[in-house]
Amino acid sequence: MTIEFNPSRGPTLGVEWELQLVDTRTRHLRQDALKVLEAVPELSETARPKVMHELMQSQLEVITDVCHTASEAVEDLRRTIDRLREVVEPRGMALACTGTHAISDWRDAVYAPVQRYTELVEEMQWLAWRIQTFGVHVHVGVRERDKVIPIVNALAAYLPHFLALTASSPYWGGQDTGLASSRAIVFGALPTAGPPQMLADWAEFEEYMDTLKRAGTIKSIKEVWWDIRPHPDFGTIEIRMFDGIPTLREVGMVTALSQCLIQQFDQQLDRGYRLPHPAPWVVRDNKWRATRYGLDATVITDDNGTTAPVRDMLYELTRELAPMSERLGCADELAVVSDVLETGNSCERQRAIFTGGGSLDDIVDATIAELKEDRFVTTNLRTSNGAIGHAGT
Repeated sequence: MTIEFNPSRGPTLGVEWELQLVDTRTRHLRQDALKVLEAVPELSETARPKVMHELMQSQLEVITDVCHTASEAVEDLRRTIDRLREVVEPRGMALACTGTHAISDWRDAVYAPVQRYTELVEEMQWLAWRIQTFGVHVHVGVRERDKVIPIVNALAAYLPHFLALTASSPYWGGQDTGLASSRAIVFGALPTAGPPQMLADWAEFEEYMDTLKRAGTIKSIKEVWWDIRPHPDFGTIEIRMFDGIPTLREVGMVTALSQCLIQQFDQQLDRGYRLPHPAPWVVRDNKWRATRYGLDATVITDDNGTTAPVRDMLYELTRELAPMSERLGCADELAVVSDVLETGNSCERQRAIFTGGGSLDDIVDATIAELKEDRFVTTNLRTSNGAIGHAGT
């Protein structure tokens, strides 16, 4: 099986942001994606749509054009969301994004009228029924096919970093799961989801995909939902590990982080360096640690079992990537990592509201405010403005 890779001219960017449609009265998810898409044909019915269906009718996927900087991607998303608000707000809805919705029940979901989703549900049954989850996917362009697999392998070491920064799904169906990211468990249950296979090179990737097709495990490579995967048609590496992200600031942050890491690895390959290749057991264990503990995780740093706090590793990583972020023009976006480490990721912010006397409804209100006003909310909005880190600060 030959898989053609369409090389990118450089570390170009594309971002996919899965948004919730929330009823402003009940605060539950609204299954009205079809109506919203019909109201914005200029965004949804073009050759390269900016807004699309996702699995459930409570979801919209907002997609950027090909961008070159994190700030360009953020502004692209902002324009689309501003247009969507013109449609959803008069209909009594708001937009939000967390990995799961705190109070809605997945059994109330309505599936989108898309053939491939119908086939997915038929094949996966209960595993697919539950996927009322939301995430962010970042594509970064790669110039040469033979660099893709080494970079994917190296990025696997950063799965806990990606998830710890963005963990936003402690609640599932009105219950605190005790996890930082219940989405990682729900979506990760799919047979072809989870950490990427640690392969030797592109030829082995082609052989592995061919084997999966012959075995009937997949019909196309689009059904391989690894946390990090090659996207041959786009000429990118797609990082899918991020939980649902509530603010544009944080979307810009993970976009910058992804671009800096991939470009750094790309340049290291040019210089003849051998990239990191973590053991599969370390990758799996570290993903679980971030799933359970988020930014409080202690993660494994080598094959001998050495550990370190993920917070410390994130501070070190941002310092290491600072020169690259300056060259790529995304230093401001990368600096938001420090804001998240100081204030807390979305999971921590949500739990702070609840432990401070707020309800799950208050948490939903906070996530709506976070997206609309691009700020972090850590306290009940009814008793305090709870605002930290307004856009532009």
